Amino acid sequence: MFSSLETAVAEQFKAAFRRHPTGLAIITAPGPVGLTASSVASVSADPPALSFSVMGSASARALLDAPSFVVNLLGPGSIALARAFAGPGGPRFTADQGWDQLPTGEPVLTTASASLRGTPLSTVPVGTSTVVIAEIHAVLLGVPGGHLIYHNRDYIENQ
Repeated sequence: MFSSLETAVAEQFKAAFRRHPTGLAIITAPGPVGLTASSVASVSADPPALSFSVMGSASARALLDAPSFVVNLLGPGSIALARAFAGPGGPRFTADQGWDQLPTGEPVLTTASASLRGTPLSTVPVGTSTVVIAEIHAVLLGVPGGHLIYHNRDYIENQ
């Protein structure tokens, strides 16, 4: 059980990160399964590796069990997609969203700024989340330009 001091620090921690803009990605795996993540970060260029964290949703558990996945970095025009994959019940993997499938079975977003196919190197449980460190085996670059960020619980895009 949290003490009032721990609860206050947790609330301040969340408030601090609401002030910090982050990029967005939809992480997908065969199934198909996917979720929106704002925690993607570069870890290493040699070997190419990245990290992300997931919480305990059904989609997160399926991703953690998958042998491989694709991190689709979102650009402008992807707010509806980010929202659809951010919680349960949103439309996912519909024909009009721009999904294709890699020969290895993972869904890939054809409109992504970049799509990175990876396999897990390590997972680290932290509280109610799990941090995933993944080696990247393939990168598909989309059309450059603009960005989509998540800031203060809102999606912001710039063409």
